[in-house]
Amino acid sequence: MSAKAKGSAVIHSERYTLFQRVLHWGIAGLVLASLAGGAMLYTFGFTGLRDTFGMDVTNTIYKAHKTLGVLILGLMLVRVAARYGLGVPAPVPTLTGFERFASAAVHGLLYVGLIGMSVLGWLATGAGGFPVEFFSARLPGILGKNEGLSETLYWLHGLVAVGLVGLIAMHVGAAMMHWKVKKDGVMERMMLWGGGR
Repeated sequence: MSAKAKGSAVIHSERYTLFQRVLHWGIAGLVLASLAGGAMLYTFGFTGLRDTFGMDVTNTIYKAHKTLGVLILGLMLVRVAARYGLGVPAPVPTLTGFERFASAAVHGLLYVGLIGMSVLGWLATGAGGFPVEFFSARLPGILGKNEGLSETLYWLHGLVAVGLVGLIAMHVGAAMMHWKVKKDGVMERMMLWGGGR
């Protein structure tokens, strides 16, 4: 039987579905690559990248960063739909009230942050008059060219990225604590193979 809890279905299973686990780890890899690319773009800037690596490599880095952002946005929307459609495992009984609250808060902020960061990047790119690229395709910029607005949106895009780094650190730290210290089965619910309780 399934029940409703905090807006999403709860499934009485010890693990997330394989589809949800693959989504989780796939998105995690894309996010790490995107954050690394974003840090490189911020550190070097367009001119620094061009002067250091050449124009072809610079264009490839920008295209890859934009493509990752669109992929993350699309997969996060799929993940939200999967959460509501497939449900989530019932909470581990040994979790304290604070742990349940902290988990829900961090997960919620990660969802909002990942979707928000991708949308802000898309809007900032379009407002800057730059192409919104997804592999070799060009997507609509949504906003008309407005350099001032673009700068503000890029600033917000970077601010959200910094916040996400903090949230990811908390998420990974909590996962390691549950896996190696408490050994209560929380981490195993998202492992791709093995780890079942």
